[in-house]
Amino acid sequence: MATAGRVRCEDQFLCSICLDVFTDPVTIPCGHNFCKNCITEHFNVSVQQKCPMCNEVFYTRPQLKINIFVSQMVAHFQHQAQHEPNIYSSDQQAAKPGEVPCDVCTEEKQRTTEKQAEDFIKELEQEISELRNRRIEVEKLSGSEDHLHFVQRFTSVNTALSMKTRTKVSVRPPSYEGTVVRAVSQLEDKLRQDMKNLVEAELRRVQQYEVDVTLDPDTASPYLDLSDDEKQVNCRDMPKNIQDNPKRFSICCNILGKQSFSSGRFYFEVQVKGKTKWDLGVARDSINRKAQVTLSPQNGYWTIWLRNGSDYKARTDPPVHLSLKSSPQKVGVFVDYEEGLVCFYDVDSSALIYSFIGCCFSDKLLPFFSPCRNDGGKNSAPLIITPVRHTE
Repeated sequence: MATAGRVRCEDQFLCSICLDVFTDPVTIPCGHNFCKNCITEHFNVSVQQKCPMCNEVFYTRPQLKINIFVSQMVAHFQHQAQHEPNIYSSDQQAAKPGEVPCDVCTEEKQRTTEKQAEDFIKELEQEISELRNRRIEVEKLSGSEDHLHFVQRFTSVNTALSMKTRTKVSVRPPSYEGTVVRAVSQLEDKLRQDMKNLVEAELRRVQQYEVDVTLDPDTASPYLDLSDDEKQVNCRDMPKNIQDNPKRFSICCNILGKQSFSSGRFYFEVQVKGKTKWDLGVARDSINRKAQVTLSPQNGYWTIWLRNGSDYKARTDPPVHLSLKSSPQKVGVFVDYEEGLVCFYDVDSSALIYSFIGCCFSDKLLPFFSPCRNDGGKNSAPLIITPVRHTE
């Protein structure tokens, strides 16, 4: 019973942030006590000024006042713990002759743990600093009307955001690890939300360059069927008996838009819902339409594709695998001819899928579509050119 009572008493001298005996204990207005360094760091990294114990929010930073009574009690407790250690520990055993005292092993383990904790905290604090710098970059991007600059800077910031995954933290540092981890997590979440808002704003800007795209039946492969309004295309099992012409794709299930562009900016959206594979993008007017050609910028194609229901790639040379958080149901395509920029957006989730930058356009560009083969009905859904739904 005495030991249990002592444990309860000892707990009163532990800081709830670092879980160690108070060092320079201070009191905040809600009445809770903390180590001065711990609560100062908490207020430095927290989004809101609030108590870690009761979550009371302070609209101005609280003035920290030294708690003389707690300081005296802690000093008394530490004095007793140093001179009468067996009183406060029920499982401490004296070393037998010839054995290394248990305290020596414990101290060595503690030093190792403290060193690991210090390194871990330094790493987390570095992440906080990097996150804050990236958030400043995102805020600067939010006011940019330069689409090429946006894509270049957004891509670098987005790539750099891939922080280390801390799935298991085995170190229990004697300081403010929990507070720093929470601060990192909060900043990561805030930065991701800021970046999502940024892409949403950029998508609204490029949607202003919407053009009315229709499919060109003279370029359609014999395997393709078009809707009467020339807005939908899907693939049939057997080719149609139609007259060939220099513009028509003879082998691949491809088709181009009627509209061509040799300057300026243009944007269109295509529904890809229900499909297991498709190709989409823009192509040069001078591409080879009579042979099976690899889709790549070198061959005059700037496209992305889907295969096997979940395998997304940008058709660069070699292709780049795209790790998407969700499967796009509608894809937006934006081209800035003078800047040599082709961007693909997941319209519903307002996410940037991929961007070709630094492209050299010297020919007319046309929207490019391929619904791909039917696969026995698995891929029978059409590609549909849809009107842009402008949002405020």
